[in-house]
Amino acid sequence: MQRITITIEDDLLAEIDAAAEARGYQNRSEVIRDLARAGLQQSSEDTAQSGPCVAGLVYVYDHAARDLSKRLVQEFHGHHDLALATLHVHLDDDNCMEMTALRGDAAEVRHFADHIIAERGVRYGRVVMIPTGEGKPSKMRKHGHRHD
Repeated sequence: MQRITITIEDDLLAEIDAAAEARGYQNRSEVIRDLARAGLQQSSEDTAQSGPCVAGLVYVYDHAARDLSKRLVQEFHGHHDLALATLHVHLDDDNCMEMTALRGDAAEVRHFADHIIAERGVRYGRVVMIPTGEGKPSKMRKHGHRHD
């Protein structure tokens, strides 16, 4: 086992401490190790997906961050083939949340979502990807039209 030093924002550390106390951890190291393992497992599951998918991208950002809104709009326009719809919510004086429905190849969706989440000023982001099948042909529905 190795000892490392990391820098964590005060608010995040308070959340970690609260989680540790609520779950009965003896110290910060134990809870941080478990959170890191869970994050790595989730990351591994997310990146393993391939083929067509739908996804929900949720992120919170500082709407006053320099040119962030402009950069986000440019990204979405550059990937208009992936984005189906976006819901914008004003959370408070500083923060907005957007939820976007995406559809496309899992690798492209993942790349786009990761890029949005990594933008400076995005405070939190998560993408949930759901496979839609390996190019299976659409079946005719009873209501008479196809869903492509």
